[in-house]
Amino acid sequence: MCGIVGFTGRREAAPVLLQGLARLEYRGYDSSGLITGTGDSLHLRKKAGRLAELAKEVAARPAPGCYGISHTRWATHGGATDRNAHPHTDTAGDIALVHNGVIENYSTLKHQLQEDGVEFRSDTDTEVLAHLIAHYYDGDLLEAVKNALALVKGTYGIAVVSRKEPGVLVGARLGSPLVLGIGPDGNYLASDASALAGYATQVVYLNDRQICQLDPEAWVIRNQDLDTVDAPVQDIEHFLGDGDADRGDFPHYMLKEIYEQPETLANAMRGRLDEPDATAHFGGLNLTSHELRQIDRIILTACGTSYHAGIVGEYLFEELARIPAEVEYASEFRYRNPPIDRHTLVFAITQSGETADTLAALRESKRMGHTTLAICNVVGSSIAREACGGVYLHAGPEVGVASTKAFTSQVAVLAMLALYFGRTRHLSATQGARIIEELRALPEIVRKTLGCHPRVKEVARKYYTARNFLYLGRQYLYPAALEGALKLKEISYIHAEGYPAAEMKHGPIALVDENTPSVFLCPKGSVFDKVMSNMQEIKARRGPVIAVCSEGDREVAAVADDVIPVPDVPEYLQPIVTAIPLQLLAYEIALLCGCDVDKPRNLAKSVTVE
Repeated sequence: MCGIVGFTGRREAAPVLLQGLARLEYRGYDSSGLITGTGDSLHLRKKAGRLAELAKEVAARPAPGCYGISHTRWATHGGATDRNAHPHTDTAGDIALVHNGVIENYSTLKHQLQEDGVEFRSDTDTEVLAHLIAHYYDGDLLEAVKNALALVKGTYGIAVVSRKEPGVLVGARLGSPLVLGIGPDGNYLASDASALAGYATQVVYLNDRQICQLDPEAWVIRNQDLDTVDAPVQDIEHFLGDGDADRGDFPHYMLKEIYEQPETLANAMRGRLDEPDATAHFGGLNLTSHELRQIDRIILTACGTSYHAGIVGEYLFEELARIPAEVEYASEFRYRNPPIDRHTLVFAITQSGETADTLAALRESKRMGHTTLAICNVVGSSIAREACGGVYLHAGPEVGVASTKAFTSQVAVLAMLALYFGRTRHLSATQGARIIEELRALPEIVRKTLGCHPRVKEVARKYYTARNFLYLGRQYLYPAALEGALKLKEISYIHAEGYPAAEMKHGPIALVDENTPSVFLCPKGSVFDKVMSNMQEIKARRGPVIAVCSEGDREVAAVADDVIPVPDVPEYLQPIVTAIPLQLLAYEIALLCGCDVDKPRNLAKSVTVE
């Protein structure tokens, strides 16, 4: 959520800024703006709505100049309006600033500034920073930013310019990502390296409490005392990920990413399955064999879709590795003080690597002395850099806000990790070889599963007018039910809830009527008969039943109103296979409801505020 792009160099800034913001649209936003500079003048343009509205504004009222900053805003303090869009300026228009994050003590600071006669023109917390920097400005923008930030409590990634220092950009970071880009035409700032593709050739990631200063010819990074610090300069290609971020022939990124899953699963497993030793290998865990065998508890912490993958991981670690495991919402875990044994391993699961709550949970775990590993899709992200070690998904760019391929890749990686840990304990070579064989077959099975799409379209046309859905599954399919319900909520805005099927009797069955479809996940497995009994209970109350079941299952077909068949796989892989029709069902229903599939309202791809 929220995106920053800044440039200072030897070409017009506005096209660079707009193109960079376009590459960050997938993160989610509701307004955008930019400011450029010529001589001692600043040119401010900002609009609520999509980036196309800002582009129209700039076309009608050009913003000249070879330096500037820009922003896409996801509203926190104040609604999505032109006046609340970034950049924000001080009263005199000398200082302009864009900001990702939240200023927690903005109300106190705002009151103090108002007592000094400052008039505010927006409802945002960010405007406080612009006025604070102006208050401290005495000819040195870097010093003013440092002094202003000393008063701030909260998180920030900022870019600042002053009309009194043409061509100079100052950036700072605390808890919100910021990357400095170096290119042949000048220097850049951005919240994500992807915004700089095609412009910068090298990047430098800022760490928390660092400040940077850029001009067209040079850059420097300093600590909070303004001492110069060394920072590694790396080629940008290393951070842009695998795969193609274009839609190709697909109408939406989400559909493209659903259909990419055979390849992304293969990429997640490539080079990691070891047939001779009947195990999996990971190059980045940074754990010795002795440390590995000492682990007697695993905590998985995550948010949203990654949390659902974590629940699957809990079952996998307990079944295959016989290690007690538990899943924690990162947003709760960061504020709790649970007793954690010394030999506990913490996994932080995230697609973006920038999720604020997950990053905070990781830091808290490290502070307590626990080994903390990341399962992440984005190279160079904050979580990937701060974890003790980890595993990359290699899923390529995931642009659709509703996660699809990252979820299935996370589950596949967790299955390989459970195999790896299991083989250091009780899991036999025969069992390990069988699991490897089943994992290797998975990409082709998922490719076959995508053949259910025509059937899913038929089901979507039948039920898209329903306003409530229940998703029901047991064991490994309970988190799959949670994920299916989340997908429908995210992109169609239809209320949906996921439950363990047996828990339906303990309250949710009160919701069942002829207008509330229940989506049962019931491929053949150890609790199949129990799920069939739950299905009969729904039917007895005239509830429509959509069943995702094993191919050729006549027993389910005799009870359910509609069936979506999927290939048979072992139970621990069923969350991956059943995810495919659930993702497609949400997609097709959202289309029929006229929703913006790739950019659902109120949501952001990377949740960088609490």
